[in-house]
Amino acid sequence: MSSDTSRFIAEHVDSLKPSGIRRFFDLASTMENVISLGVGEPDFVTPWNVIEASYHSLEQGYTAYTANAGLLELRGLIAEYLQSAYAVPYRAEDQVIVTVGASQAIDIALRAILNPGDEVIIVEPCFVAYASAVTLAGGVPVSVGTQAANEFKLQPEELANSITKKTKAIILCNPNNPTGTMMSREELLPIADLIQTHDLLVLSDEIYAELSYDEGYVSFSSLPNMHERTILISGFSKSFAMTGWRLGYAAGPAALIQAMTKIHQYTIMCAPTMAQYGAVEALRSGSASVEQMKKSYRQRRNFVMTAFEEMGLMTNRPGGAFYIFPSIKETGLSSEEFAEALLMEEKVAVVPGNVFGESGEGYIRCSYATSMKQLTEAMKRIKRFVESRLT
Repeated sequence: MSSDTSRFIAEHVDSLKPSGIRRFFDLASTMENVISLGVGEPDFVTPWNVIEASYHSLEQGYTAYTANAGLLELRGLIAEYLQSAYAVPYRAEDQVIVTVGASQAIDIALRAILNPGDEVIIVEPCFVAYASAVTLAGGVPVSVGTQAANEFKLQPEELANSITKKTKAIILCNPNNPTGTMMSREELLPIADLIQTHDLLVLSDEIYAELSYDEGYVSFSSLPNMHERTILISGFSKSFAMTGWRLGYAAGPAALIQAMTKIHQYTIMCAPTMAQYGAVEALRSGSASVEQMKKSYRQRRNFVMTAFEEMGLMTNRPGGAFYIFPSIKETGLSSEEFAEALLMEEKVAVVPGNVFGESGEGYIRCSYATSMKQLTEAMKRIKRFVESRLT
């Protein structure tokens, strides 16, 4: 009998491609003096009052499971926050669930709504996990590419051309990872009309909502007729610098949240208790820390935008998140060629744009969630690398 245990792997899992981001950072981890502009993680430490609240919960002996959907106190604060910040009303009791990061919220939302063969539209360039999450839930991912000429903003005709009788939902990320693009209310309204017309559901990934720089953020759920068609997904990783705490949440129609909770209770039970108590403190008194981080990110965004423009690399102005997505087409290199050569020659790690979808080819993603000292040195190295390719 064969000893090759790979024969036991499910076909739909075996067919998944490994994350295109990891290859570069596995390579970078073996090198010295590498500046990483690739990881989508704040360089700030979690605010001390949040850490202290978590410590205090352990000292008080709060180490048992919480309710499957999360601490009612935390769900109540999430509901209050969504109402006050974005004017979207949710009931804590049955319309909010606390998850192990926003990624788990995406996973169980898809598993709750998809039947085998259902199609989910994914707007590219996008977070690398979306398509795989759809596949693992039994659905079929359908990619819709966006263009730099439109600032990588989804156009209604692009969406309309991709909708079929099998389409069940669309995943939107606003502000976008990897481009930093943020769509306004006026730009979202025609998308909402199509959602209504074709009786679709929206998974609105709003994990970067707090990090919007030039205009107020508009939650998709706040648009006309979209509250009952939207599963709002967010968390504490980006805005409160709590990536390692693995705490997210979803808010939406009660029937959908209850379906997600059933999956959650059989697979996870509940999000980490100590992290939930930390999140309670974050929502109660963390707004000043968020504003401080946001101010710093805005300054860094302006710095890297100017730096890339001076190099002759075209880039759209990021409206949110902490990424910039410059074009490297002028160098004649593909995204992967550019990223690999830059790493080997100048020891700067960036993410090739094509890992976020075909429309990302010819671009690189750079995270400016690192210190100004590191950013300044990285821009010098990238400039030197670009000049060597353009001369």
